[in-house]
Amino acid sequence: MTQETSSVAVLDAEGISLKSVSLWNITLRRLRRRKSALIGLTILAILTFIALTAQWLAPYDPYTPLIGIEDVKAREAPCIHALGCPPSKPQHILGVDGNVRDQFSRLLYGARLSLMIGFSTVTFAIIIGTVLGALGGYLGGWIDNVIMRLMDVLLAFPSLLLAIAIVTVLGPGLINALLAIGIVSIPAYARVVRASVLSVREMDYVSASRALGGSMTQILFRRILPNALTPLIVQGTLGIATAILDAAALSFLGLGAQPPTPEWGSMLGAERNQVFTAPHLVFFPGIAIALTVLAFNLLGDGLRDALDPRLAHVS
Repeated sequence: MTQETSSVAVLDAEGISLKSVSLWNITLRRLRRRKSALIGLTILAILTFIALTAQWLAPYDPYTPLIGIEDVKAREAPCIHALGCPPSKPQHILGVDGNVRDQFSRLLYGARLSLMIGFSTVTFAIIIGTVLGALGGYLGGWIDNVIMRLMDVLLAFPSLLLAIAIVTVLGPGLINALLAIGIVSIPAYARVVRASVLSVREMDYVSASRALGGSMTQILFRRILPNALTPLIVQGTLGIATAILDAAALSFLGLGAQPPTPEWGSMLGAERNQVFTAPHLVFFPGIAIALTVLAFNLLGDGLRDALDPRLAHVS
């Protein structure tokens, strides 16, 4: 005699089965259903490919000025052979800048630098912010008050103005700009982690770990912090876009990447006076910054929706 058992299918709000499926698989399935996130992911995949292969895609050295009268003329008239340019004239798809360097090559190398800026500053901010937020939320008391009041002081100033002040003290340069952007980004991640720690530290499994003699480090990093990964991923993705934009602004003002570094913000700043005589020298770096920031924002919004636990329910 056989016994029949019935099972209830567990589905999320979009009809995706949650049975025997990991959180990341569910997230990927939800993410694939959001066209805006897929658009952002596609743009980032293209930018990553360009950044990794810039040395092969770039037709010229982005640091070395070109020599020749035709190269100088190319500044006002970017040339593509397919459009009927004279065979004797070099092919400069986006023209050359004020120092007679190929603009297209510098734009490709700028993708590599911008992505490096975004990921490095956010990684630095997440590490410091996670430690501070976790200690403040778990220990509480005067330690929490000191940490949070320090974060409030940093949040009291506009992030870009505070970054400018820090770079002014440390001195212009890409490394100092990255450090400044990382410092002003710390409070956002510290608050996210603190909120997660406060909501999780009194849960039953945390109390059980504490009763079994688990150390503070084990409880904090093995039981509590894994629950903060979801908001950190979303905040970090959106933070990369902000970091790239802030770095471009600092470089535009001459406080970030210094010549001849091919950074999109510095390219805009160097050619800002040529916006009417050679607008392509300003237009294309600006479009590159806008597309990169848009891609990270679209992906961050998609991740926020895909990782939202409120979308899941039993049906």
